[in-house]
Amino acid sequence: MARPKKDIESIKAIITSFRLSVDQYLALAHNAESLGITIPDYIRKKISGRPLPRTRISPENRKLFVELSRIGNNINQLTKNSHLRMHSPKILFRQLAELRHLLQELKSNIKNK
Repeated sequence: MARPKKDIESIKAIITSFRLSVDQYLALAHNAESLGITIPDYIRKKISGRPLPRTRISPENRKLFVELSRIGNNINQLTKNSHLRMHSPKILFRQLAELRHLLQELKSNIKNK
């Protein structure tokens, strides 16, 4: 069974070309690549006003977000423990110092990339 034919309005029958400067092309290619779509699809979506897909997060940034989330959870646990006085202040200060050290490492990793 054959696929139904498209209506005339949805057929892509017109081919067009236009000139861009190198900077314009690089910006266009970067925008399309960051969204994970081709340049023609990017242009079609921009012209039609359809919403563009969300920007993809790089695997490196995803790892950083996960690590920051873990650090945030640790800080929340330390805060809760300090309010409940479950641990001695020395232990809490040591753990807080370790978390500060981890944050400094993350900041330096982000700046070096």
